[in-house]
Amino acid sequence: MKKSRLAKILTLSLAAVMVFSLASCGGGGSDTGDKDITVISREEGSGTRDAFTELTGVLKDDVDRTVDTAEISNSTSVVTQSVAGNDAAIGYISLGSLDDSVKAVKVDGAEASVDNVKSGDYKLQRPFNIVTKGEVAELPQDFINFIMSKDGQKIIEKEGYIAANENAGEYKASGLTGTITLAGSTSVSPVMEVLADKYKELNSGVTIEIQQTGSGAGIQSTIEGVCDIGMASRALADDEASQGLTSQEIALDGIAVIVNNDNSVDELSTDQVKSIFTGETTSWSDVSK
Repeated sequence: MKKSRLAKILTLSLAAVMVFSLASCGGGGSDTGDKDITVISREEGSGTRDAFTELTGVLKDDVDRTVDTAEISNSTSVVTQSVAGNDAAIGYISLGSLDDSVKAVKVDGAEASVDNVKSGDYKLQRPFNIVTKGEVAELPQDFINFIMSKDGQKIIEKEGYIAANENAGEYKASGLTGTITLAGSTSVSPVMEVLADKYKELNSGVTIEIQQTGSGAGIQSTIEGVCDIGMASRALADDEASQGLTSQEIALDGIAVIVNNDNSVDELSTDQVKSIFTGETTSWSDVSK
């Protein structure tokens, strides 16, 4: 009887060791097992989506080949929440918005970090731009001057982005009053809100309204004169620039490819990312380290 119980305990212990060993190895092999991959993508018109598809090759011959079964999210926060709540999900977000609720995988051996974006080792990167049309009014221009000043660029770096102007001068409060309206990228919006709060501390008579509508919508609002400043996480298209718009880079940002924290996959190649987001690879069991 005792021998039988001992044998049973040893068998269970051995099984546990084998399960642990299998779970610890394999990058295709992940804690998601044979689950189908849930692709989370941004909406059409998103600057993050435009940059991501171009950089990974999902965009080919001007055709966005994002898989039809992808779940579409209209903001950075929704992508993060969707991946955090689904152990088979994969998505992409602004590096500056990355938190510990999800895991950023290495891409082509490079970690998604500010240092690697700066050095160029991490290839998935894009500019944060502000967009204006024609002659800019005094108050919006003063806010732009603040963003591009030493004070504004320090805030951008503190928030986890790369400053666009490392030799910026000091900003002096103008004492202007009025309202500034910004619209556009949900990736740019978080750092813009911090910049706006600091600017209002220095200029207490100013109100700043920030509308998170996506890059494309923000650019269109600038064209139509609905907002003073557009926010875009991509460059202007030729047809947009031809309508009297001016784009100015305020920061550089990485695009983090994210998976659920329970997923054991830690690294993907650009080709693997493309294969997943175009629907060529559909199961985590087909993803190899």
